Amino acid sequence: MGLTSNTVLALAIIAGVLLFAATVWSWPKLSGRSWRAVLGRIGLLLATQLALFSAVGLAANKSFLFYGSWADLLGQETSIGKVVDHGMSSDDIKVVDKQKLDVPGGAKPQVGGQILKVSITGQKSRITSPGYVWLPPEYFQPQHKDQNFPASIILTGYPGTAENLIKGLNYPMTAFKQAKAGKMKPMILVMLRPTIAPPRDTECVDIPGGPQTETFFAQDLPQAIQDTFRVGKKPQNMGFIGNSTGGYCALKIAAHHPEVFGAAAGLSAYYEAADDPTTGDLFHGDAQLKARANVLESIKAKKPTGTSFLVTSSESGEPNLGDTKKFIKLVKSPDRVSSIILDSGGHNFNTWRREIPPMLVWMSGRIQA
Repeated sequence: MGLTSNTVLALAIIAGVLLFAATVWSWPKLSGRSWRAVLGRIGLLLATQLALFSAVGLAANKSFLFYGSWADLLGQETSIGKVVDHGMSSDDIKVVDKQKLDVPGGAKPQVGGQILKVSITGQKSRITSPGYVWLPPEYFQPQHKDQNFPASIILTGYPGTAENLIKGLNYPMTAFKQAKAGKMKPMILVMLRPTIAPPRDTECVDIPGGPQTETFFAQDLPQAIQDTFRVGKKPQNMGFIGNSTGGYCALKIAAHHPEVFGAAAGLSAYYEAADDPTTGDLFHGDAQLKARANVLESIKAKKPTGTSFLVTSSESGEPNLGDTKKFIKLVKSPDRVSSIILDSGGHNFNTWRREIPPMLVWMSGRIQA
């Protein structure tokens, strides 16, 4: 039974209810002051609390997909698997596995597209990270065999996994449906988590003496995508998307590298690098590096080149509303900025699922093959 299965969650809830009932029923019998009675009360209370906390934790994980499996939760998910060549591997991107989309006829790539589980190695950063690539059905259809496709890098939040973007936020299925309905152009999606040195939260920063995360996402990854798939090499061919930490990375890196990315979308993005035990010392006292990692400072300093930005927030429930409005005012023409501001919505998957369909349509209108 998987960590995110309904069965495990149901068993945890049932265990909590039964232990609560057992505690209420047995309390009169354990009301004495003998050591057996005291230990009995302690044992029942601890077991009940453990079951209840487990149920709450499992429910939260099922909703937000912080961890995709027991091995991931216990820190045992360290292997990237055995490389299986499916005809799309390159020196930088190795295909580990492939999946079909759950649509009628989806077993045929030209009907349902294909999800590739990959291992990506950066030539400059020397970083290797797991991820997924969604190739739309048109990529495999004979009439499009010589056609390039636009591509978007998509990052989840920290400490999420790339799998969250498929199972929790439904990116491939949403893109499939939007393209089939004629609302957006077919697009390649490259899905990763923002940290490439887990469990450290590297905040998409080139850390002095540490992981060169920005180099990986801004230089190595786009180059690997272009070398492996039919994607052009101009800014208008590639976008950057992310939620939470991933949204911060998308806005910041697109502001720093307009020669690579023509558009960026930050869903519930924050605008300044986190500084906590998960990040460690990102800047080693370098004030210039710290300022460069601030999205508002980066957009102030950016020379306008025609980059498109999309930011999202909510009037109620999102802590980033004030900074999002500041960002909108700082974008200078010919750069363009758009927004999705919901009446209410929290920093969670349900909110992002409401924003992803229109965001993909917007991105499709900003980048091209």
